[in-house]
Amino acid sequence: MSNKESRLDTIKMLVSSQEIGSQVELLEALQKEGYILTQATLSRDLKQLKVAKATNTAGRHVYVLPNDIMYQRQKTAKPVSRMMMHTGFISLSFSKNLAVIRTKPGYASSIAYDIDNENYAGILGTIAGDDTILLVLAEKETESKVRSFLKRIIPDA
Repeated sequence: MSNKESRLDTIKMLVSSQEIGSQVELLEALQKEGYILTQATLSRDLKQLKVAKATNTAGRHVYVLPNDIMYQRQKTAKPVSRMMMHTGFISLSFSKNLAVIRTKPGYASSIAYDIDNENYAGILGTIAGDDTILLVLAEKETESKVRSFLKRIIPDA
């Protein structure tokens, strides 16, 4: 994962797990996670992620993510490094020589990239959307072999 992708994921996790009301607060939180960046870079990142401000129940304006389904606020705060250990994997299904991996929104392309980079002969190719990956399996490939291979990339598979 590139530094920018990692930083964007960290921003998503911070915004979803804390009530952050300003770029200064967010920059400080990112520094605690090991990211040093300028306000201009953070501003571009927020724009790319389509982060908006909304009023919380206390009447304070805080950052929120669009379609906050994936990044629902946690009741108890956890370190971002622990939250990011989660792969985004939801499920794996098979049908003849096809497999479908369901992920949380935004995770499919990076998981498919990791699968493709392993050059596993049993998987001819992947097609990734936002939250779904289609795997085309080799003719004689078994479900158990594919599951074993995928567990190296996706521990939850």
